[in-house]
Amino acid sequence: MEDQDIILYSSLAAILLLFLAFKFLLLSKTWHKNLPPSPPSLPMISHLHLLKPPIHHALLKLSQKYGPIISLKLGSCRVVVISSASAAGECFTKNDIILANRPKSLYGKHIEYGHSTLSQSPYGDHWRNLRRISTMEIFSQSRLNALLQVRKDEVRRLLLKLSTTAGHGFAKVELKSMFVDLTFNNLMRMVAGKRYYGGDEDVTNYEEAMQFKELIAQILQIAGPNVADFLPILKWFRNDEKKLINLAKRIDGFLQKLIDEHRIKEGNTMIDHLLSLQKLEPDYCTDQIIKGLALVLIFAGTDTSAITLEWAMANLLNHPDVLKKARDEIDAQVGDERLMDETDVPNLHYLQNIISETLRLYPPTPLLVPHFSSSDCTVGGYDVLRDTIVLVNAYAIHRDQKSWEDPTTCPGAGLAQRVVSLTLGSMIQCFEWNRVSEEQVDMTEGRGATMRKAQPLEAMCKARPIVNKVLYGVE
Repeated sequence: MEDQDIILYSSLAAILLLFLAFKFLLLSKTWHKNLPPSPPSLPMISHLHLLKPPIHHALLKLSQKYGPIISLKLGSCRVVVISSASAAGECFTKNDIILANRPKSLYGKHIEYGHSTLSQSPYGDHWRNLRRISTMEIFSQSRLNALLQVRKDEVRRLLLKLSTTAGHGFAKVELKSMFVDLTFNNLMRMVAGKRYYGGDEDVTNYEEAMQFKELIAQILQIAGPNVADFLPILKWFRNDEKKLINLAKRIDGFLQKLIDEHRIKEGNTMIDHLLSLQKLEPDYCTDQIIKGLALVLIFAGTDTSAITLEWAMANLLNHPDVLKKARDEIDAQVGDERLMDETDVPNLHYLQNIISETLRLYPPTPLLVPHFSSSDCTVGGYDVLRDTIVLVNAYAIHRDQKSWEDPTTCPGAGLAQRVVSLTLGSMIQCFEWNRVSEEQVDMTEGRGATMRKAQPLEAMCKARPIVNKVLYGVE
């Protein structure tokens, strides 16, 4: 009887498995007949082998072959890639709630406090509260205006550094590191009132600054999805998660130290304002909420701004006629008796177009922050299943010939960040710029989640008379 029971139960289990498999196959074929087209895949890794860096280039080539909406399988994850403006519009209008979530990742789990930060948290009350705090306490017009002097001071420091190098003739300068210093200092002074970049004599605390810079460099290297996110079995063979855990502890300790310092000595920084809010909402505005907001602000506003400035200057060096038109506009609108200010930017239309065009051709994040479907939906007539990662390839959309008459030169639209406008305009106003040689500036893109230049930008610069007149008070 026991052998018969074993055979019976085994047969029933096999029939059940076959039934479930058949039902899954039947449902997938009948309910979702119109899935986006997909390239051929390999066992286990599926389409991972197709994503050779830069990934946005690889996805652009796939979209050119298979269409503006394609379906991929990256290991165990379903992914839909959007490469057209109309389809992207559908994602963020009729499907905005369905696609409001973010996919889970090892980075979000460990670095961004268990996916609880503004950039990682799922759609819901917590996310809405973070948006409310950010809008009212961090990015309000009054807060940004109050920090105008910080931005002007950092730009002035950059101009002084350039003038020291190139005050009496053309001299070679390396701009990438200067842009990184400026953008990080802007954000850190906004968050905590400290300068961590620049010469040793300029930083708030040299040892603390070195620790911070090391942490930032390590996090920027690992930011974004990890291969173990798509092939979880690799977590058993790689120590990436252990590295993330150790790094998370270090950055958390660093941010906690900043908060504790401001509890003792109050100021007018983002942390100070959030600590004041903590007294009103102690159950919600915890130290972890403050650390998460600080973390997102630092990473969202630094690397991207520095990248935009570097690409903008690289393009101007390769197009001296455009650089001359921008300088002529600034000279006409601002003159040479004072440095340009943020209030001048609305009148500098050519400068705005240069920045907009830079953002179009070289978007700092060519793949927008990934979205994750909370239920089934349709985009462009195709079915997008629940629990699918949706990637919008801004790089491809910006080069879509259906949207742009000439996708490599047509001017874009929109306004850039304040610090980018002020910095780029001030550099054009105060210095003459040339390439280091007759050859065009190398515009090769580097690897990573953000679109960095492969080679740091170098240029020849020479101070214009306004530098002595305005910065040093010498006629």
